[in-house]
Order: sequence, then structure tokens, then C-alpha cells
Amino acid sequence: SDSRFGSLPGVIRTRVGYAGGTTENPTYYHLGDHTETVQVEYDPTQISYQELLDVFWAGHDHTRPSLSQQYASIIFYHDDEQENLALASQERQEAQCGCRIYTEIVLATAFYLAEDYHQKYRLQQSREFVSEFEAIYPDNDDFVNSTAAARVNGYLGGYGALADLQAEIDDLGLSPGARQRLLDMVRRRE
Repeated sequence: SDSRFGSLPGVIRTRVGYAGGTTENPTYYHLGDHTETVQVEYDPTQISYQELLDVFWAGHDHTRPSLSQQYASIIFYHDDEQENLALASQERQEAQCGCRIYTEIVLATAFYLAEDYHQKYRLQQSREFVSEFEAIYPDNDDFVNSTAAARVNGYLGGYGALADLQAEIDDLGLSPGARQRLLDMVRRRE
């Protein structure tokens, strides 16, 4: 889920899509050999790749084999350092649980954006908040690429700390009413 990463300090943008396969221009209904994935762009001066790996491991059951390639557990890496960190984190997970880990560690290749209705899923479930972002970003590509939309999507998905939201609420572009509702939602969750 892109909401799991979106509210992390240092995450610039999240986008849902397909990767790891050979089919050109996959879609949800014509996925070929791709896997559904989340692309996370981040500022390494604010959050480390290791911290992103920790969130990844905490966010799903990696001890069961996937039912299909579409839902496989995969970490895509971009360079030798990321590959080494991913492999080391996988070994730690295996040692901690004493079981087999089914997550694959794979070199990143082409990433294809998923359809619009998959993007910022939690945010799109809230008519109030999606209306706010439609006013800010009339072009859907700008919405999908928005740091603010990724952040709000994360908070609406149940992730992120109140202190982090309070520190950045002025930068999200929300109306006073929406700002207060988001703060109240996160406050109640904590």
C-alpha cells in the first residue's frame, strides 16, 4: 500500500504501479508477468533506505509464498548498496522468525504507473479530501506526483505520527476545515 510509506518524513512521493516483468505497458487486467508495487521516492538526507526496508518488512507477511506473480513480495533495488542492504535485511528477518522468507530481491527495471483509480487509494476514499486536491491539482498527473497528496494519503491510511503532521500541516495546501479534520483523525488514532 502506498499509504504505508506516504506519511514517512523524507518520503517525497509514492506511486502505485507494475514492475519486474517483460510485458510492455501492463494494466491491471493485462498484467502479464509484472508485480503490483509501490514506487517510493525519498530524500536520503531525511530517511535511509534501511528505514524504508524496515517499514516494508513490518507491513506484510513475508513468510508465505505468494499466490501469483501479481502479488509477489519483492524488493526492487537500484544499485549494489541497495541490493546489499536488502539482502542483509532479509537475512535478519529469517534469523528473527526462524523461518523461510519468500520475498524476492530483484534489480529494478521499468516501472509502469497503475491506473488512476489505484493511485492515492486512501485519499480517494474520502470525498472531502479528494475535493481539496482536485482544486489544487486539476491535472491528475500532478495529483499522482504530489508530495502533499502522498502525505495525506499516508495519514488517512492510518500511518504517521501526530507530531509529524503538526510540523507539516501548513505545507499540505488544505483548507482550514480539512486541516482540522485531518489533525483530529490522527489525534484520535494516537
